[in-house]
Amino acid sequence: MRVLVAGAGVAGLAAARGLVRAGHEVEVHERAPALRTVGGSVTLWSGSTGILRDLGVDLTGVGRRIDAMESWSSGGRLLVTVDIAAVARRYGTPNVHLPRQRLVERLADGLPEGTLRFGSACTRVDPERAGLVLADGTTVSGDVVVGADGRSSAVRDHLWGADPARLTEWVTWQGFIRRPLDLVSSHRAIMIVGREGLCGLIPAGEGLLLWWFDHRVDHREPPPASPAEALAERFGSWAAPVPEVLAAIDGIDRFTHHRHRVPKVWGRGRATLAGDAAHSMPPTMAQGANQALEDGWTLARELDGPGPVTERLRRYERIRSRRAARAADLAATEQTDRYRPPTLMRLLPDKLVTAGYTAWLRRVSTYLGSTA
Repeated sequence: MRVLVAGAGVAGLAAARGLVRAGHEVEVHERAPALRTVGGSVTLWSGSTGILRDLGVDLTGVGRRIDAMESWSSGGRLLVTVDIAAVARRYGTPNVHLPRQRLVERLADGLPEGTLRFGSACTRVDPERAGLVLADGTTVSGDVVVGADGRSSAVRDHLWGADPARLTEWVTWQGFIRRPLDLVSSHRAIMIVGREGLCGLIPAGEGLLLWWFDHRVDHREPPPASPAEALAERFGSWAAPVPEVLAAIDGIDRFTHHRHRVPKVWGRGRATLAGDAAHSMPPTMAQGANQALEDGWTLARELDGPGPVTERLRRYERIRSRRAARAADLAATEQTDRYRPPTLMRLLPDKLVTAGYTAWLRRVSTYLGSTA
């Protein structure tokens, strides 16, 4: 089968690897002139590291294993610890945090020559003939088209008629630093919650610590002239290590949050979607890259199933929409709840929270649901 993929992000590359390993001919059309390696870092939960193992992607030497996820109050009080190492033992695969660049590079490594077509932007899709119309006016045809061209997907907009996502009132500022050294060299993630917003700190390997701050914003107002100064003003009174993190900021990225209801049907005819094109969600639960990998793995599996191609694509969408919707709904709910005082969190035993988180990861993972 000849499969055309629009977009060489996490979802597109995962789908390409899975389909190539299944013996299909794959072309990935990417608008950028080279791999898009910009961005922060991603947390890959056990389902995703299992998928990468199945896809032949080796993560040796990149990222940092995460064994614990701690929630703190803005005053420095430890509220609850999720035993992430127990999650890894339950599912048999680790939980890893790594720069997005490394994930994209490893996914692309080893794809057959000619699979990746850079500088090739897709403007629309012909779902009945499995065709992609490129920006230069040419049309390429295959047996299946996969729109994995991200949050601003041209393929999705053509299939759905419009972008269904709406801008939320939240924003993320993030970047990498190389201290505090005890966190850089650790295997734990820290989430700090207060009325001003949220701070996250997580080691990413290579001597890097990803930091991020989430808070509400009025999008009618322009971004601050100095984001670092604005963050220091908002979060500077929080307990250590937040002041040290704020003082170390050198380079900063801004990301707005979007959300929408994840539909049960993503495509029509011989065309479907994957990744953010199908399910934009806030980054609150660190599920964006994970759901993209789940899409790529599931699509490759279902395309090798029985029945006409169109039925296989709709089956893939039904399977994935249920899990992706769970992740998106909780991410949106958790985003709102994080402004509330964390009184309830202090009452929950660590073992209970760990058990709940372990079960939830399976509920949002097609891979874990089929193997665990």
